[in-house]
Amino acid sequence: MSDPAFSEKLKEKTGQVTEVVSGFLPEEEGRQRILFEAMNYSVLAGGKRLRPMLMQETYRYLGGSREREADLLHPFMAAMEMIHSYSLVHDDLPAMDNDMYRRGKLTTHAAYGHAVGILAGDGLLNLAYETALRVKPVGAVERDCVFRAMKVLTGKAGAYGMVGGQTVDVIGTGKSFSEEELLFIYRLKTGALLEASMMVGAILAGADEETVQTMEHVAADVGLAFQIQDDILDVTSTVEELGKAVFSDEKNKKTTYVSLFGIEESGRTVELLTDRALKRLSETSTGTEEDGFLRELLLSLVHRTK
Repeated sequence: MSDPAFSEKLKEKTGQVTEVVSGFLPEEEGRQRILFEAMNYSVLAGGKRLRPMLMQETYRYLGGSREREADLLHPFMAAMEMIHSYSLVHDDLPAMDNDMYRRGKLTTHAAYGHAVGILAGDGLLNLAYETALRVKPVGAVERDCVFRAMKVLTGKAGAYGMVGGQTVDVIGTGKSFSEEELLFIYRLKTGALLEASMMVGAILAGADEETVQTMEHVAADVGLAFQIQDDILDVTSTVEELGKAVFSDEKNKKTTYVSLFGIEESGRTVELLTDRALKRLSETSTGTEEDGFLRELLLSLVHRTK
């Protein structure tokens, strides 16, 4: 996004979310200190904190209590970033994408070795659930919301969500996918955590089931547009701009939306999906000051250059 005011606000919010997440990371001490170092390195190596930020902005957009954020929302925000970070650590491993750089820095396995890289991902996934359960709900209503949020978080991260999408992606390396197969991968591998982020934010804000489902649909469209944009950047960007290897999909012989439909058609699809997501979002508008920023945040996910 080119709006200086939005860019400055995004930078400020990214710093605030990073501070929240950092507060739940382990101390680098004890006999397993190298594990904690690798876990913290993975989370703090950079990134826009988009998923926990989406969770927070959805929560606020739907009228969630600011006074309850620290006890109710922050543990889930940190958990989401840990899950996202673990997925990147494992995705970069030699057995998967075999990437040496991410966000302009060595990937975790490149910095700490393959074994510790695997264990760092394992540690982050488990710590995510430990962290989410550090919530402090007050009353039966909040306890029910926490239970529902945990079901969404664990479901979208697992075999029926992100991990399932990654599996189909990995076993298909070197094979040709149909459009239907590719969209299945994208909706699970990329979309699932974005869906979980907005759904958990809505649930913890006390939204009704219809609104939670609307947020799931919004995130699904944005997630698909995000991944198609990632395909575009993989063939149009540079290592310096992107902070990771380019042409990695071609190197790994992966079917992408761009390889199926070309850059121009892929760009049009990104626009169509984004427009549909924003239209759905507008149907739940609360008229608060959060409306504009959430909209701009979603746009920034798909109209990015890195």
